[in-house]
Formats: sequence, C-alpha cells, structure tokens
Amino acid sequence: MAELATHTVPAATLERFVADIFAAAGCARKEADRISYHLMGANLTGHDSHGIIRTPRYIQWLQEGKVLAGQSLTIVTESPTHAVVDGNFGFGQTIGPLAVDLGIAKAKATGMSAIALRCSGHIGRIGDWAERAAAQGLVSIHFVNVAEGELVAPYGGVDRRFSTNPVCIGVPPSADAPMLLLDMATSLVAEGKVLVASNGGKKLPEGALIRPDGVRTTDPETLYGPLGPLVPRDPGNGEGALRAFGEHKGSGLAFMCEILAGVLTGGATSGPIPSGKRGRISNGMFSIYLDPAHFGATDFAAKAMDYAAYVKASRPEIPGQEVLVPGETEARTRAERLANGVPLQVNTWEALLDVGRKLGVALPNA
Repeated sequence: MAELATHTVPAATLERFVADIFAAAGCARKEADRISYHLMGANLTGHDSHGIIRTPRYIQWLQEGKVLAGQSLTIVTESPTHAVVDGNFGFGQTIGPLAVDLGIAKAKATGMSAIALRCSGHIGRIGDWAERAAAQGLVSIHFVNVAEGELVAPYGGVDRRFSTNPVCIGVPPSADAPMLLLDMATSLVAEGKVLVASNGGKKLPEGALIRPDGVRTTDPETLYGPLGPLVPRDPGNGEGALRAFGEHKGSGLAFMCEILAGVLTGGATSGPIPSGKRGRISNGMFSIYLDPAHFGATDFAAKAMDYAAYVKASRPEIPGQEVLVPGETEARTRAERLANGVPLQVNTWEALLDVGRKLGVALPNA
C-alpha cells in the first residue's frame, strides 16, 4: 500500500477538536478534555498508533456501550502495598490515572506497591502512566493485555492467541536530563501501527503479519479484511494475525503479559473468545511501583543518567548517526510536533472530520 500525503494540524487545534468530539458524544467536559489530552500525548511522542486515530473507534465503542463514560475505580481488595481494582469498562484515559495514582500513593508510603487493574477501556499509550509515576520520582513497571483481544500469533503458529501486550518500564529523570522510558508492544508492531498503515501511513516492516497459510506479509487487509477510505477498521474482519517480535522471546513475553495482566488481575486473557467473535474488549494492567529512596540507592536518577551517557558514548555502527537510549526519540518528537504541528495521514484527518460532522461539532479551520 502506497504511503499517502499528510496533513499537518497545530497541536492545540487538534486537541481542542478531539475534546469537542467526545463532549458531543456524551462525555462530561473534564473527561472529554482528559481523553483528548492523552490521545494527543501519544501523537506528540510519535506513537500515532495510540493517538487521535483511535477517536472514531472510541466513539463507536461508546455508542455501542462497549466503553462507558463517567466511570471510576472499584477497589476489589487492597492492603498497604497492593490493590486489585476494577475499571468498570470506563475510558482508559480516566481509569488509568486513578489506578496509577493509587499505586504512587502506596509506593510513597511503603516503598513499593503492586496494582492489578482489570476491566478498563482501552488504556492508551502505556508510557503515559510510567511518565506519571516518574514525575513523582518513582520507577514503574507495567504489563498489559487485552481481554477478548486476540491479534497476535504465538511463535511457530499462525492462529491468533495473544493481544499486542505492551511492556513498559519508566525511570524518573534527574534535574538536567529526561526520564528513561521503555514502552513497547510484544508484537512486531502494535495493532495501531497497522491502523496507521491502512490509512496510508508508514509502511509496516517486512513480515509484520502472517496469513492463515503461513505466508508473512505487510498487507493490512490481513488483519482487517477489505479496506476503504472511511470503512471502520475491525480486526474481527481479517483472517490473519500479527507476529510477535524477536521470535520465541517476544512470544514468551506476550504469554507472560497474559498471565500477569489477564489472569493475576482476575480479569480475562485475550482468548478464547466465548462467542467466537470479538465483542467488548478491555485492558488488564499489572503495575509495580518502586520508590528508589526506600532501596538505599543514593542519587539514583543521576547515576541512571550517568550510565545512559556511557551507553550513548558507544561508537555508532554507522558514522554520523548516534546511539539512543529509551525515551529520547519520544522527547525529541514531542518538542518538534509542539513547535510545528502534528502530521496526520489524509485518510485519518478525513475520518476525524467525518465523526465531527456526524456529531454536529464545529470543524476546525486547519
């Protein structure tokens, strides 16, 4: 599929428009603003797969009752160092901050905590939650799965068994350096990157998808079925699967995400799907929060950044390029897009305008 032209929109204009869409769809203004803020945060860091491209799908889920506005956490059980919480199928951009803030409070009081979240609406870019903890001086580790969200074939197989199952680790910044942030899907690419590619965006890497006959491909129709410019992308329409990154290693990590985020939280794994057809999906997230001050690690953040500098000083494989550490690309992309606007594939922009028109939202002059 050819990569199409992009349309660049000022970040503030785009964030306001998306917030207006969610408000028109029935969300309270504060929640609409919060959803838009976090979706925009994904675009600003270059993770377009988890950004405003999700808006039409979120609105569809809201209208179908698969995600619910105005929800909060229900605490199932807790102790000073842990909690099991239910998101009641609320928007992940509402439920995520509540779960993270609970983990932060417990870790600050006791040195460490574990939060098992189940039944959250799509929880978005997991780096958001690591950044939230890092801003409070905490290290955090997150394992995520998607109940009834089978998309990824296990190593050696062709049938879907896992969701894209992100793993994220955040390390707080020192006074003069950004935080360190590893945020990655255990699939070769996130499903949202197939979504972007299906709208004419960045092409997928070779072998990102696998057909039922075992042939590896980059064609988004493998995941979504036949495509059209404004046809909703439904993974239930495709017969193929994403592939795990790193062969057996990524497949093994994806498996453990299902155990931690799906089983240990008391939620559900990506499959089997009882009806045989994807219905309401929900995220599970198992998170660990650590306060370095309780571990006797003096000057932890500064020493972490010293080591990062040492890693970056490795001679580059290709002269003129540089060695990067986790989180650098996101920080640079955020600065560039705040200054120059957010690039969107034309199909993505048109789909967003289409949702706005249907909800009677004033369209931006962009």
